[in-house]
Amino acid sequence: MELRKLGRTDIEVTSVCLGTMTWGQQNTEAEAHEQLDYALDRGINFIDTAEMYPVPGRAETQGRTESYIGSWIAARKNRDKYILATKVTGRSGMTWVRKGNVSQTRHTAAQIDEAVEASLKRLRTDYIDLFQLHWPDRGLPGFGFDSYYDYDAQDMEPLEDILGALSRQIEKGNIRHVGLSNESAWGTMKFLELAERAGLPRMVSNQCVYSLVARRFDYDRAEIAMREDVGLLAYSPLAMGMLTGKYDDGGSPKGSRGDLFPQFLEGYKSTEEACLDCNATARKLGLTPTEFALKFVESRAFVTSNIIGATTMSQLKENIDAHEIDWTDDMEAEADRLHKTYRCPASR
Repeated sequence: MELRKLGRTDIEVTSVCLGTMTWGQQNTEAEAHEQLDYALDRGINFIDTAEMYPVPGRAETQGRTESYIGSWIAARKNRDKYILATKVTGRSGMTWVRKGNVSQTRHTAAQIDEAVEASLKRLRTDYIDLFQLHWPDRGLPGFGFDSYYDYDAQDMEPLEDILGALSRQIEKGNIRHVGLSNESAWGTMKFLELAERAGLPRMVSNQCVYSLVARRFDYDRAEIAMREDVGLLAYSPLAMGMLTGKYDDGGSPKGSRGDLFPQFLEGYKSTEEACLDCNATARKLGLTPTEFALKFVESRAFVTSNIIGATTMSQLKENIDAHEIDWTDDMEAEADRLHKTYRCPASR
């Protein structure tokens, strides 16, 4: 399992990260523990979660994923063996993640403090290795947009205040490092500028959607990742399952996310032709669609870690195995052809 630096820290994480967003919705606590044990046995040392998980976010299940990880941490007593990442909810109407009477979830100092303390309690740990801003506090149209629409820049928590709140949590020892998620090029660079100017914590990563059919990160943030050491933690590398081949016939297998939560495939409705081509290309290369899609993401120089998720142990094994193949010039040529043909069709 390849190790890669997490930003400019002394931490090395595996190029494969175990994602957890189905635990507590599609997966039981026992299944979550089984996945954690297997992933560590296979050499993965990086686990990613969030305070709002499982997905879809609901008041009845919020925090359950972290609690499942917490019971595993308490039972295994091996906290020094892995890097643990979680996230604080961005601006949203999911007010159930806060105990107080708030009209929105925001990145105020009070809400960040509450989120950190609640995550530590659910995770049953004394510290969080990587604490990420799940999506921006400001009104940025960050999900599923094709055109930029401006927002009220006055109606946003000052970025220096956000960094200040995070800095105080680092000083307390509650978190070690901070990162971004679903952040723009401007936001990333602004956080870095403020950190350098004011001696505040430096962002070490940016967790964003990335796959063969969702490559907007290439257009601007990839250069930032390379030059500024704010590497990509890639999520949805299989395009919500579209790049596994299981939706190739137009249907949704029973129990799949497309069957249970069809809204999650909305952003990929425009990708059907591209996904079919990706999956057919994989087979022509002698690969499974999953192998082609996952190894493509891991092979990008700006990727720190590729976040995989599974609801079954067979899926988890396949996902980990996929990273053990060699990426060849022929594969690169086909990935390039696909991108030039379809130009990032996913509206994510």
